[in-house]
Amino acid sequence: MATSISGTTGVTFPAGGVGNPAGAVVGTTDTQTLTNKTLTSPTLTSPTLTTPNIDSAQFATVSGTAPIYPCRAWVNFNGTGTVAIRASGNVSSITDNSTGEYTVNFTTAMSDANYSVSMSVMGSTTTARVTVSIPSGNTPTTSSFRMSTQDTSTSSQYDPVYVYVSIFR
Repeated sequence: MATSISGTTGVTFPAGGVGNPAGAVVGTTDTQTLTNKTLTSPTLTSPTLTTPNIDSAQFATVSGTAPIYPCRAWVNFNGTGTVAIRASGNVSSITDNSTGEYTVNFTTAMSDANYSVSMSVMGSTTTARVTVSIPSGNTPTTSSFRMSTQDTSTSSQYDPVYVYVSIFR
């Protein structure tokens, strides 16, 4: 078979030719699936991007078929004196509203306000028995939520040393 050149299919070389690849050579209008290839300075024209599927194979410690719902935001902050974030993910700031009252502000808003908040604290004394809650009348929004900490032994608002918050959606 001879080498053929076509304006619509590209260049085709005969199989097994010396120094020639077998099949069509990819041109500007053809496509080719690349597996385990390294591209240097690729240019994509109108690529179609899809939402990636994350499954248990990408979470090495997860097993089973239940859906995976990663944490959407989290924060570890100092609730005493000048409030300060120690570490966080998708939390832009903490507002100190008053003793034991904080607002957690998200960097990127949630898709809606139907998220789940998990909160815990560690106080500065061994006698403090602290509860954490979202105060009644303070509905969470897509951009923030308000939280309250109270020492149940004194029935007063309380500033804990460590405040831990995780948000799932």
